[in-house]
Amino acid sequence: MITLVRRAAAVCVLASALAACATTRPAQQQAPRPAPSAPSSPSAPPTLAPGPSGLTPVFRNGPRTGDRTLALTFDADMTADQGPRAAAGEHFDHPRLIATLRALKVPATVFMTGRWAEEYPDQARSIGRDPLFEIANHSYSHYAFTGDCYGLPTVSADRMRTDVERAYAVFRKVGVPDPKPYFRFPGGCYDRTALKALTPAGVTAVQWDVVGGDAFATDAEAVARQVLEGVRPGSVVVLHCTRSAAPTTERAVRRIVPELRRQGYRFVKVSELIAAANGRG
Repeated sequence: MITLVRRAAAVCVLASALAACATTRPAQQQAPRPAPSAPSSPSAPPTLAPGPSGLTPVFRNGPRTGDRTLALTFDADMTADQGPRAAAGEHFDHPRLIATLRALKVPATVFMTGRWAEEYPDQARSIGRDPLFEIANHSYSHYAFTGDCYGLPTVSADRMRTDVERAYAVFRKVGVPDPKPYFRFPGGCYDRTALKALTPAGVTAVQWDVVGGDAFATDAEAVARQVLEGVRPGSVVVLHCTRSAAPTTERAVRRIVPELRRQGYRFVKVSELIAAANGRG
C-alpha cells in the first residue's frame, strides 16, 4: 500500500509546478447557472448523501468486498493563467492517452478544469460524448480551496462555488453533454470551509486512495508498479491527462491495464463505484 508520504509527494510535485505560473486570480464574473444538483430521479448520476451538518460529502473508494472493481481517474490540469504557455507550444492535453484508453476499452473518469476545456474544446467535447468516459469537475482555475496547498494560489471562500460553477458553464459551452456532479479539489486540499462553500452546488467531492505518481515521472514502469502495488477492490486511482506534466502516463497505462485484468479486476467509472457504495448501506 502506498504511504501517505508518497501520495503527498506526488501531488506536491505537480501542484508546485502548476503554481509556478499561477500569479493572478480569475477576474470577478457574474456567476453562471448552478452546477448539477443532487439526483432527483433514478436516471440521475449517483451521489453521496450530505455529510455531517449537511456538508459536501467526500468519496475516496468503493466497497472493498464483492466485485474486484476499480476506477482509473485522470486529472486534466490547466491553471487559469497558463494560456501563454499553451500558445507557446506547451501541451496540457494528452490525446494519445485517450486513444490508448479507447483502444483498450477502459472506462475512466476525467476530472477536467474549465480552463483545460477552453483550451481544448474539441477534445473536451469528444471525451464527453464518448460513453466510455465521464467528465467531472476539477474547478475552473486549478487554484487551491485551502491555504498552504503545496504553493498553489488560493480561491477565497466566497469564490469557491463560483469557480466550480464556472467550469460547468465552460463544459456546457464547448458541448459536453452530461458533466457529472463530482468535484476533485485541486491538490486534493480541502477543509470544512471548502466543504461548506460547495454544499449549494450539490456535488460529491471525489478524492482517491491510490496515487499513480505520474507527475513529471520519467519511468513508466515505476508508475505502473506503484499503481499495481497500491490497488485494492474499490480503489480510485489518480493519474493525469497532461502531456507536459505527466509524459509517461500513457505507457504506464498500457502496462497497468492488462496486468490488472489478468488479476481479475474490472475497470469502471467513478459513478459506478459511488452507486455501489450507496447500495452497500
